[in-house]
Amino acid sequence: MAAQRQYEELARQLSAIGAVKRGLGRGLPHDCPGGSAAVLVLLERHGAMRMSRLAELLAVDMSVTSRHVAHVAEREWIVRDPDPADKRSRILRLTPEGKAKVDELSELSIRTLTHYLHDWTDDEVVQLSTLLARLRDSFGDCRAASARLSDVPTTRTPA
Repeated sequence: MAAQRQYEELARQLSAIGAVKRGLGRGLPHDCPGGSAAVLVLLERHGAMRMSRLAELLAVDMSVTSRHVAHVAEREWIVRDPDPADKRSRILRLTPEGKAKVDELSELSIRTLTHYLHDWTDDEVVQLSTLLARLRDSFGDCRAASARLSDVPTTRTPA
């Protein structure tokens, strides 16, 4: 296990990730903010789904998910079809226009990363991707994990 000071440095570096996210967000089109982009990408990656599943994948509550879904539905990037198993629910699915927007977002992300990481080697990019995927996997479902965090002992080093 890493030493306390290594976790402290990791926490500092992760808090600075906001600047990276803002930099990536600046590359998004004005009609598709980050939350909307996340909805489209998740639907493209996982296929049609209920809004409750989308909220789980976004790790946000239903009210936030509803706002993002309304935004992309207004632009006809998704449709909300009745769920045959439960007529009160809706199944969200990408439209061809939504798929085109996902492709545009992907190209913009690649160009932005290429710009900022132009001096990185291929191996460094692969290493970062691998470690970020591992970090995300370690956290799993963040909403479920937050309930368990109260059981984790806090370790402090003497001042």
